[in-house]
Amino acid sequence: MKPLNLAESKPHYEILDGLRGVAALVVVLFHVFEVHSQGNHFKQIINHGYLAVDFFFLLSGYVISYAYDDRWNKMSLKDFFKRRLIRLQPMIIVGSLIGAALFYFQDSPGLGWGGIHEVPVWKMLLVMLIGCTLIPVGKGLDIRGWSEMHPLNGPAWSLFFEYIANTVYALFLKRVSKIVLWILVITAAGVTIHYALTNANGDIIGGWSIDNPTQLRIGFTRLAFPFLAGLLLARIGKLRYTKNAFLFASILLVVLLSIPRFGSPECLWVNGLYECFCLIVMFPFIVWLGAGGKVNGKKASKFCKFLGDISYPIYITHFPIAYVYMAWVSNNNYTLEDSWAQGLLVVFFSITVAYLAMKFYDLPIREWLRKRFL
Repeated sequence: MKPLNLAESKPHYEILDGLRGVAALVVVLFHVFEVHSQGNHFKQIINHGYLAVDFFFLLSGYVISYAYDDRWNKMSLKDFFKRRLIRLQPMIIVGSLIGAALFYFQDSPGLGWGGIHEVPVWKMLLVMLIGCTLIPVGKGLDIRGWSEMHPLNGPAWSLFFEYIANTVYALFLKRVSKIVLWILVITAAGVTIHYALTNANGDIIGGWSIDNPTQLRIGFTRLAFPFLAGLLLARIGKLRYTKNAFLFASILLVVLLSIPRFGSPECLWVNGLYECFCLIVMFPFIVWLGAGGKVNGKKASKFCKFLGDISYPIYITHFPIAYVYMAWVSNNNYTLEDSWAQGLLVVFFSITVAYLAMKFYDLPIREWLRKRFL
């Protein structure tokens, strides 16, 4: 097989790029507000912001299928994995480095991080180096105390599962028939519904730990349906043009992710039912709507491109900054009214860091890697 030429890359779906950026910004806001809920999911503002991760998995499945399904006659497995590593790995390294740089500013007994100042520098640096590879760590290197597989940069857990999804696609799913894919999607939907309606929390939050079998189950459950559904949607979806698709899809996505928690402590399954509705019905509809839409005008196109460009950098770099804010709020017992300005500063600073990392590191290094290895 001859290597796939960079010039053969297909055009992006501008609206889907923009929607990825919208979801990433919602994740930042979700984490800024998270500390003020004090662990009470019913008090969480932007309550379902964590479902943005599941939306990312759906987008990933759709885009992977669109970009690579028809290229396997001229692209080897090695070529595919090189392209995915070049796309994802540079920012994973930056996220780990930022997490290390800010780690000792995050000491907070109230959040269960009271031992951060006692962590030896060598141990933190070891976790940083492992984090650059995206290899999960276990209890022996749990330097934060939250049982995260990536203690310096929590959201990296979803990239660990993203790599798993890419590998399964390249090895097995690239050639499966639509009938088989339908069976897999329906099965994964059933697993998702069962977990969402029967677990003790009434939601599908989790997936970031390798020490807890339940957390691993959540991670694979959250990955399976949206990624498979994205593949299927790309292969069977008959797109239909909708005017102002980006506006409608963005508003719908923000509303779904922000809506208050459903049910009550005695009826947690109601919230699980809502999350299944988002995952199985609304998120595929939003992707279908966005894929069929068009961006009109240069300003709108640039805006969608900007959101798409910073979506991954902001997602993979913002949480170490949010960790600092969380510790500061917790250590001083600040309410949202006391710290809303600092919370907005976290959002602004996160966007700035993501933009600078994208502009001066991610785009140049990926271009160099493409020329060198592709």
